[in-house]
Formats: sequence, C-alpha cells, structure tokens
Amino acid sequence: MFSCNTSTSGHSIFLLTGFPGLEASQHWVSIPINLVCVVSILGNSIILFLIRTDPALHEPTYIFLSMLAASDLGLCASTFPTMVRLFWLGARELPFDLCAAQMFFIHAFTYVESGVLLAMAFDRFIAIRDPLHYATLLPHSAVGKVGVAVLVRAVLLNLPGPILLRRLLFPQISALSHCYCLHCDLVGLACSDTQTNSLIGLVSILLSLGLDSSLIMLSYALILRTVMSIASSGERLKALNTCVSHLCIVLIFYLPKLGLSVLHRVEKHSYPALAVLMANLHFLVPPFMNPIVYCIKSKQIRQSLLKRFQQKRVDISWNRRTWWHMKRVCHLWV
Repeated sequence: MFSCNTSTSGHSIFLLTGFPGLEASQHWVSIPINLVCVVSILGNSIILFLIRTDPALHEPTYIFLSMLAASDLGLCASTFPTMVRLFWLGARELPFDLCAAQMFFIHAFTYVESGVLLAMAFDRFIAIRDPLHYATLLPHSAVGKVGVAVLVRAVLLNLPGPILLRRLLFPQISALSHCYCLHCDLVGLACSDTQTNSLIGLVSILLSLGLDSSLIMLSYALILRTVMSIASSGERLKALNTCVSHLCIVLIFYLPKLGLSVLHRVEKHSYPALAVLMANLHFLVPPFMNPIVYCIKSKQIRQSLLKRFQQKRVDISWNRRTWWHMKRVCHLWV
C-alpha cells in the first residue's frame, strides 16, 4: 500500500501489474496473449475489408458486423500497447492522464460492442419475423443512425468518469490490479470520497451492459416465440440457424465478464496470477473469437474470403505469365 500523505491528482503515477509470482518468466507467459492480440487485429481487419469491398455484404447484418469489428479493433488498440510495454519492456509506470484516457477508451469500446450486439439481436428478430420487408424496415440510413446512437451513448456514459477522477486525490504512486486502467480500479485507489464516482460508474454499467443484456434476452424471447409459430420444422431450424453466430458472440462477450466477476469474489487472493490472466482474456477473447465465429458460420463471409484468395491467385498467375513473356521477348531481341 502507498501512503496518501503526499496525495496529488493530475500528477499521480500508476504502476501496471503483470503476473504475480511469474515476473521472471512473464515474457514467455505473455507470448500467447500477444499472439491473440495480433490474430484479433488481423481477423477484424479482414472482416472490415471484406464488408467494405464486397457489395454482396452491404446488408444490415454485415454492416452491424463491421461495427462490431471496428469496436474490437478499438478495444485491442486500447489494451495492447500497455501490455507490450509491461511484458516486453518492463515499463510499469503510467501517468494519470494516459491512464484516464485508456480507461475511457476501454469502457467506451466495451459499451459500443454491447450496443452493437443488442442492435444485431433486434436485426435477427426483424429478419425472422418479417423477412419480405427486412430491407425496407432496416435501410442503410436506419443502420447508420443506430451506429451513431450506440457511439454517442458510449461517449456520454463514459465522459463523466475521467472528469470526476480529477477531483479525487491519489497517492503519488499507486499500484493497479491489471496491466491496464479500469474505472473501478482507479476509484479503489483514491484517498478521498468516491461515492459520486462509484454511483456514476454503477449507473453507466446499468444503462449499458445491464440494459443491453436484458434487451438481448427479450429479443431472443421474441425470436423463439416467432419461430415456434412457424409450421414447418425445417423452416424453424433454418430460422434458428441464422441466430447461431450472434448467440455465440453474445455468450463470448458476457461469459468472461461473469467468470471474472466470480473469480474476483472467490479466488482472487488465492490465485492472483489466474485473476490477472482472466482479466486479460476478459478483453481479448471477444475480439479474437468474433471473426472466427463469423468466418465459420457465415457462408457469405466464407465465399467473399475465398473469392479474394482466388482473385489474388489469378493475379499472381497472370503476373508470372506476363513476366515470362516479357523475358522471352527480351531474349529474342538480344
């Protein structure tokens, strides 16, 4: 524990925490985490590229998927740099302003992803309930407005956090619980009254993750009711199959948060390294798994990806033939 006798606000220094007890070998322990980050960035970048360049993917479902990929990239960009600095460079120090900025972006992109998952849930409900008027009910303009609303909500819910943190007093040096900055972690280190900050944090979580998860469950209840009204069992399975990818992503997004919450209350102090690993995977698993799930389950995504590979192979083959002909002409001239 650090003393609060020399408390400051904007000039505080926060120390990032790696894997307790594994400091000597944390380079090797961090290799899988770094690989997950790299694969997440590549996978989500490929998803964005395919949806941006393939007109067949310019549908509401895939536009929402591109928003999800963008939020995943933002989440990776918010957490990956401090992980690299800590695990590979041994740099633990993080100034208050940089820590508050990282906290804002981590929570904002998390809320954006939650909002996009909610939009995708209602997108599936509309597609199953009224497939003939699906494009009319969800035009591109409406999808764009939903995306803007999700982004604005995330910014507004998280903007008070960094502002209110500036009014708190912190020790000159404080040790964080993770290798990144979170609102609850910073509030717990403050030396002054934090009731307002805790209340604002609770309200923002309830109005984002809490509200979104409840509405997602409601949307799936409506989907099940709609599916059960379909007479043909084959059509029921076909309708439910369109929700499998989204349901997997919802579980991937919410289950690590639930597991981390349970771990923090049960075995955090007994297995501190496991708690840190779970905290890292809590933010890294969804960006890593989302592209994989959609590449496996979405036929359109797979076809677009295969088309790109075939086109690249044709271009390489054409370039080789062109080079061979040019070389032959040059040889004849000589």
